[in-house]
Parts: sequence; structure tokens; C-alpha cells
Amino acid sequence: MAAKSINITLKIWRQKNCNAKGQMETYTLKDVSTASSFLEMLDQLNEQLVNEKKEPVAFDHDCREGICGMCSLYINGRAHGPDNGVTTCQLHMRMFDDGATIYVEPWRSAAFPVIKDLVVDRSAFDRIQQAGGFVSVNTSGRTMDANAIPVPKEDADKAFEAAACIGCGACVATCKNGSAMLFVGAKVSQYALLPQGKVEATQRALNMVRQMDEEGFGNCTNTGACEIECPKGISLDNIARLNREFLKASLVSNK
Repeated sequence: MAAKSINITLKIWRQKNCNAKGQMETYTLKDVSTASSFLEMLDQLNEQLVNEKKEPVAFDHDCREGICGMCSLYINGRAHGPDNGVTTCQLHMRMFDDGATIYVEPWRSAAFPVIKDLVVDRSAFDRIQQAGGFVSVNTSGRTMDANAIPVPKEDADKAFEAAACIGCGACVATCKNGSAMLFVGAKVSQYALLPQGKVEATQRALNMVRQMDEEGFGNCTNTGACEIECPKGISLDNIARLNREFLKASLVSNK
């Protein structure tokens, strides 16, 4: 079916920096191809703004293939917009009707301060990862090839599913408490399920949860919104595994 063009009204959050007071601004965009992605539509808007000698809208993007997680936008009240299992760059304009009004906002979380317009600082995730999301490998002498270490298929599948987390932050933006438990649970699970992750097992969950709390993320109340809006479908099972790993590490630490 051939793509058609639609006319839309955009209500976009504009904010100069983290200290400035932001506001919604209205833009009209005509002849938007329904075959274009949401980011391509924003490119079209920015081209129009530049031609009008106006400041373009700042938004994050990188791979535009649903891999990097950079394109994090809150669209019409949903993280990554009105489609399931996709990032913003994978959202297409065919999901919107002609004449639609679309609200576009940045992630809303105290731990993700706005840098400019729709761009937020998600370096809190990086610091959580640095606190324990790694494995130690002895590179001196003979080191066993990781592929030579037997791993039960069920564990390998679960670890792979957890590792699919791209750290976009949709779980935080969707959670009513701004919790990062799904992200941390996925990053802990991908190592907890594998032999290579046992070296740091007694400290990983403790360190990552401590850093998560220091960053100002909220508590998990198991409403499940994070799993529903996660573009990679990361399961709530990973939060349960994080809780188990945290409890075990706490008991070992107390001893």
C-alpha cells in the first residue's frame, strides 16, 4: 500500500537548559509521509524551523535502528509512543491520523535532568553500570575461552534476554515512582546467570543498588508498567532475580 501524507499539530516541550523553565510550544507540520519514522518527522520539522530562522528542536538519536536506545521520547503519554516493542526511531507516522495533535516530551525523572528540549542526561545509568555491571577476567597466562565454558541453554537464553536491555530509560519514564529496578535487574541478571559473572556476585547487586539509590531513582512497587513499555520486552523476572541476588549478597556481606 502506497504511503500517504498527513497534516499534524505538534505540542513539543522546549527548555533551554536544566535550570530554565520549560514550556510546550505548538507547531504545524504539513505533508508528513506516513512511511517516515517519528525521528524523520522531527527532522522535517527542524528543517522547517531552520528555514524560518528559528531554533530547531534538540532531540537524541544515534543508530536509528532500535539498537542504541538514544531516541527516548514520551509521546502522547507513552514512552516511545503508541506502538508496542519499538523504540522512537522505529515508530512510524502511520500510527497517527491525519489532523492529529501529538504531544512530545522528554523523560520525566529527577535522575534524568533535562539538558535541552527533549534531551535528558542519562549518565546515571552509566554510573550504575560502572558500579558493578562487569566481569573480571585474568588476562595474564592462560585464560579459558568463554565459549568453552558450558552453560545450560535455559540460563544462556535468560541471560541473553536480559542482555537485550538497551538502557533507553523507558522503564524509568513509565514508572510512577521513577524506578530503575528493571534496568538494574537486567544488568545484574545477565551476569548472575553465567559462570563468568560469579567472581563479583557477592558485591555486584549491593554496589549497583547502592548507586541506583544514590542517583535518586524511586522504589519499585511492581505495577509492571516498565515491562509493558520496554521496547525489548525485558521481563519483571529480572527484578525478582535482582532481589534474590541482593539478599544473598547482603547475607554474605554481613557474615
